[in-house]
Amino acid sequence: MSGTLDGAWTCTEAWLLAAWQNRLYVYSAAAVLIGLWFTVNMALKKKKLDVPESHRLDKPEKKKEQLPEKEKAVHVVGVRIFYGSQTGTAKGFARELAQDVCAAGFQSEVIDMSDYDPDDRLSDECTSKMICVFLVATYTDGKPTENAEWFCKWLEEASTDFRYGKTYLKGMRYAAFGLGNSEYVGHYNTVGKNVDKWLWALSASRVMGRGEGDCNVVKSRNGSVQADFQAWKTKFMSRLQALARGEKKTCSGKCKKGSCKNKKKHQQGTEEGHPSPEKHSSEELFESSSDSESAAEEEKEHGSVIDMEDLGSVMSVIKKAKKQGEEEHRGKLSKLNGVMKTDVEEERREMITPALREALTKQGYKLIGSHSGVKLCRWTKSMLRGRGGCYKHTFYGIESHRCMETTPSLACANKCVFCWRHHTNPVGTEWRWKMDPAEKILKEAVENHQNMIRQFRGVPGVRPERFEEGLSVKHCALSLVGEPIMYPEINSFLRLLHQRHISSFLVTNAQFPEEIRSLVPVTQLYVSVDASTKDSLKRIDRPLFKDFWQRFLDSLGALGEKQQRTVYRLTLVKAWNVDELKAYAELIALGQPDFIEIKGVTYCGESSASSLTMANVPWHEEVVHFVQQLADMLPDYEIACEHEHSNCLLLAHHKFKVDGEWWTWIDYERFQELIQQYEESGGTMTFSALDYVAKTPGWAVFGARERGFDPSDTRFQRKNKTKDISGC
Repeated sequence: MSGTLDGAWTCTEAWLLAAWQNRLYVYSAAAVLIGLWFTVNMALKKKKLDVPESHRLDKPEKKKEQLPEKEKAVHVVGVRIFYGSQTGTAKGFARELAQDVCAAGFQSEVIDMSDYDPDDRLSDECTSKMICVFLVATYTDGKPTENAEWFCKWLEEASTDFRYGKTYLKGMRYAAFGLGNSEYVGHYNTVGKNVDKWLWALSASRVMGRGEGDCNVVKSRNGSVQADFQAWKTKFMSRLQALARGEKKTCSGKCKKGSCKNKKKHQQGTEEGHPSPEKHSSEELFESSSDSESAAEEEKEHGSVIDMEDLGSVMSVIKKAKKQGEEEHRGKLSKLNGVMKTDVEEERREMITPALREALTKQGYKLIGSHSGVKLCRWTKSMLRGRGGCYKHTFYGIESHRCMETTPSLACANKCVFCWRHHTNPVGTEWRWKMDPAEKILKEAVENHQNMIRQFRGVPGVRPERFEEGLSVKHCALSLVGEPIMYPEINSFLRLLHQRHISSFLVTNAQFPEEIRSLVPVTQLYVSVDASTKDSLKRIDRPLFKDFWQRFLDSLGALGEKQQRTVYRLTLVKAWNVDELKAYAELIALGQPDFIEIKGVTYCGESSASSLTMANVPWHEEVVHFVQQLADMLPDYEIACEHEHSNCLLLAHHKFKVDGEWWTWIDYERFQELIQQYEESGGTMTFSALDYVAKTPGWAVFGARERGFDPSDTRFQRKNKTKDISGC
């Protein structure tokens, strides 16, 4: 027994000794076996995961409970849409976006910035799982709209206030879209840019680049501010869906070669990759970049480094942009009211956008071509019925029922607070739209005007003889809306009027002095003098030109050089410009007009684009008092006529008073003879305002019992007076 045990031990000892001596092989074999076991287990596990859930036999109860938890993960609850609006455009965009957000299955809330206290509520957006959208318009001088003023002020102060800190809005996700007009150089979309910059400075995260809507249809990327918003909204809705799925990068992770095309932009858009506050001051302009960056910038694939293979495409983009800029420069208004045809003439956009067409059509305009319009004046309707004519009938003998009110340019260089069109017309400083020929505009204007007159056939009260006369246009008031002198072929248009024996009354806003100088003779040339000081003119007219005051003074000087009848048209706005008598007297001395029309402002109803109210409309007695004071300061002028119904008076130069009687009316037949001689002589046979005057009737003279109302007509008083803002 003992020998057997000794033999077994000897055998075991020998096996152990052999194993120890070959331990390297043993370890290697063990490692291989463990690796095989691990690999087999992983393969089986993967195969099990690939089997459809409905075919699985072993569904762990624990995982069965956890799957719904994962599915319930919510990244975005909804969208809060903040708007800062003056004319209602941004407000309309906010409502439109809210409808689309709801249709996509998210919550939406539209918020007027004036109703929101950022001090108490904005920090809550950091944890609300809501996306904040800011639709903000830029108002006068690059300032916020009235309803966004406090919100922007708070945001600006908070972005630099150490008490809030640089991470005050960390966790808040936002997108911004600005509304502006690129014609306002230096102030274009400044509010949208600032809101974006201030939110970024407080560590809020952009979910996408800032969008910019341009009311200037020429420079708008998509043709109008509405189209710009639609393009941005499409991108935002796509981004919203991506965020709801939990995606963080704006490219949804689909970047070529494993790197993002625009890495810096994605860092702005991600929630985790927010740039440090220290970068803000040095890279402020870049970080405030928008969707409207240049195409060359978008072509860069690795930040500021461009591959040699990409250099050619980038350079072609830069050359294309440079060429486009040169073509636009060549297309500016010439000093001779002509336009130089360019290769991109056919590519120019139309002035009348679909939205503008809809708005003007609702106001009763008959639109002509791509930039002109005609409208029936309420005084035309009134005189057809024998209810009196406008103040031009009283002052100058115009037959109101034979007067056509039109314009070859709906665009204007000002956005006056008392504009009766509520700023539905476009604005611009130069002609950059498609252009229709003068023949087409005049032909269609007369046809449309006649068609509107024909609608009064058989209307109770319309005098048959005046209806027939009304079908034959005798006068044309180029004062409908916009700035007719901007039309490059305005001289051709005026010549066509005179060839048809139609008198011309042209109104300009005193921002185009060279065009005034090169203008052919007109029956009567008006300049609107809405204020007498630089500050008040800026506040009332809100001009686009930076050098608006010098242009204004030069225009008055150019008016003084004209030989035909010239008129200053003053619009009195109570509490705005009625206390500037001395300054008005100085401006009158500068241009030496033949006549000065002083009219109380007409209240055209409530408009978010203007703060004007009925309190700003002076009474007729107040206008009379102002004119009397002004006349006392002008030794060469005297009150000649009055039209109480229009709240308007006429100051006339003493040269139109002969033997104690006023000669302010116009001999229209004589004017047509003189203008024909002028054209036939090539401009050598000139004539002056005194060559075609006519005697003013007694009822039109200031102080008469009729107070400017033609006794051949019957004055009509409405019992329930409604607003009618049409008329020149």
